[in-house]
Amino acid sequence: MLRSAVLATASAWVLVPQASLAQSSAQSGAQNLPSVTVTAPEARRRAPAAAVRSAPRRSVQTVNRSKPQPQRNAGFVETARGPVNGYVGKRSSSGTKTDTPIMETPQSVSVIGAEQIRDQKPNKLDEVLRYTAGVRAGTFGADTRNDWWLIRGFKSDDVGLFLDGMQLFYTSYASWKLQPFNMERVEVLRGPSAVLYGGSSPSGIVNVISKMPPAEPIRYVETGVNNFGNAYVGFDVGGPVATQPQDGKLFYRVVGQVQNGPTQVNFTPDNNYFIAPSVTWKPDADTTFTVLASASKQDTRGINFLPYVGTVTNASYGKIPTSFFGGDPSVDKFTREQEMLGYQFERHLTDDLTFRQNARFAHIDLTYRGYVGNDANQATATLNRYNWYAKNTANQADLDNQLEYRFNTGPVRHTMLFGVDLKGYQIDDYQAFGFGVPSISIFNPVYGGAETPLPTTPFRNFLITQKQAGTYLQDQMKLGNFTLVLSGRNDWVETTQDARDTGASVDSRNDSRFSGRAGLIYNFDNDIAPYVSYSTSYNPIIGLNAQNKLFLPETGKQAEIGVKVAPKGFDGYFTVSAFDLVRQNVATTLPGSVPVLQNQTGEVTSRGIELEAVANATKELKLIGAFTAYHLFNSKDLDPTLVGKTPTNTPEMLVSGWADYTFKDGPLEGFGFGGGVRYIGSSWADTANTLEVPAVVLGDLALHYEWQNWRTALNVINLTDKIYVASCASATSCFYGDRRRVTASVSYKW
Repeated sequence: MLRSAVLATASAWVLVPQASLAQSSAQSGAQNLPSVTVTAPEARRRAPAAAVRSAPRRSVQTVNRSKPQPQRNAGFVETARGPVNGYVGKRSSSGTKTDTPIMETPQSVSVIGAEQIRDQKPNKLDEVLRYTAGVRAGTFGADTRNDWWLIRGFKSDDVGLFLDGMQLFYTSYASWKLQPFNMERVEVLRGPSAVLYGGSSPSGIVNVISKMPPAEPIRYVETGVNNFGNAYVGFDVGGPVATQPQDGKLFYRVVGQVQNGPTQVNFTPDNNYFIAPSVTWKPDADTTFTVLASASKQDTRGINFLPYVGTVTNASYGKIPTSFFGGDPSVDKFTREQEMLGYQFERHLTDDLTFRQNARFAHIDLTYRGYVGNDANQATATLNRYNWYAKNTANQADLDNQLEYRFNTGPVRHTMLFGVDLKGYQIDDYQAFGFGVPSISIFNPVYGGAETPLPTTPFRNFLITQKQAGTYLQDQMKLGNFTLVLSGRNDWVETTQDARDTGASVDSRNDSRFSGRAGLIYNFDNDIAPYVSYSTSYNPIIGLNAQNKLFLPETGKQAEIGVKVAPKGFDGYFTVSAFDLVRQNVATTLPGSVPVLQNQTGEVTSRGIELEAVANATKELKLIGAFTAYHLFNSKDLDPTLVGKTPTNTPEMLVSGWADYTFKDGPLEGFGFGGGVRYIGSSWADTANTLEVPAVVLGDLALHYEWQNWRTALNVINLTDKIYVASCASATSCFYGDRRRVTASVSYKW
């Protein structure tokens, strides 16, 4: 009965009519950081006199002091959803769904704040992650369509993307795109997280925290252009709104950006438009209600699928130019229109009891059309191509209810969280594919011929719906220097696949699974904190295998040990973690399949070590360092020759470091410079591990100057203009990395 009721509610939630919101969006562009003032929290409303206990005043105060209380300190206090001080984020909600110090979280967590985003000037979300331990960002190189990343060796951008604690998963081509210009912080939680979030990547999640309405006015504009001629202008304005005292307090924010222009690949623009308004209402000191909306639009073209011979190694004709466009500008297009509307509600019912409810409805409409590369003819130096079309429309709805209760049992302090969440997802998936497209000369391409018609029978033509309901319970128990975290969750999932043309039900499945986590961390008085954790995950994949049958749910398990160090008097921390992660029912690509088809072939294991250091070393110097090494291999497979082999696209070593120095005094006051080095290890282009994609070392540079309210900056990625292949999914699907990109920007705040 419970299962039927919650799934019925989820069904109603996902089938909300598709709102036709205003469609306007922008691309992730580099942002500058307007100053944000965090005001002292308001005093709590006093309880009625009749409700006050008759215990002595000193006794009551002593008892209350011994209980874990919400953060209500005066001055700047970091919160899990607020600004980060420099590069060092010390609190996070991603690992526990409560505002918890990272040093008391028995799991690997990284926080990237708005100041680091500003200094490095990423063009999209995966570039934000480039200097984060355990993350291979930009798997497919200079692709303008999507954000791609691996966590601990596993693809996680499809089911591991979260916005403000709620999932934005995708299947087929209906991917979401978020803008760095509207990010207050980005948190990376490594390891299984299904116990709190339901279906998600067993390797971890990326949780983007939106910019929220500020307590003090913000007025900020920025513009810039790069060496390819791609230009942008963005704005960020907000602050308090005058209200009558009896109406509470009202704050607003509007963030927007327009980006337009070419990229390193001919006929491939990167045009983005977005706007993100938000409003916060605080009727009293105990209640906060925030509404967040966004609308965005992207216009670009598909990525080149190029052969291994001709990119990684020389063909008889040499190397394919990085600027080569393998489609046809009169045919190819990739457009995404995306809208979101949601809210965050928080109410402190008492000093010890807090209720939160977060909700969001998101809609996406995506069209992908083009001629896609399919190996090359070396004798004629031409690229073979096939015909492709995908039309995806998807809705996703999330509703998360949380009740947080803080209490004591003897010497043990508890922060208990009980939650019920609902997810609904529906995708209208139409795909057509065919051969018959003329090949194109690599060095003398001719475009604009007669368009090759698509087959009248689609490759896929389905309506897939998934409804998921979950309930979870977590207890963070603190005894002296020990913190024990115990979490458990059960999910009920219903997935159906219907034929779009007839409406007939093609396939369906019902699943139920428990996920759990146990973690223990000990904070020594010298600020060294060793920890150990074990967790399981459950991910009901939305998608179809090569036989057009629904995927089986994916499961995972991980054991992790580590040490976190935050020396006294030093604004920073160091972490070391070792893990053993197993992912089961993994979807892998069938070799040589055109278009790409997948089956769930067995099990993949990732074992490795991660080191990360983040510091505001002095008031002038900020530092980041990361080292990742793991062994990723097929531990089970239907093909015994693949057992022990490493999946394609996956480097097994990543090393990076970044530093930024800004003069605070003297004649150079306001001038700063920064730079970083990234090492991306070698990977494989084939499942048999015979075709190697070489390792690469890349350098980045930043110069900036602030004077009064102005800031100018020059950012360079791939400083030496290294030509390299970011990865290969197969011998016929290789992807060039970013060439040198120089971005000049200027901003003004008032």
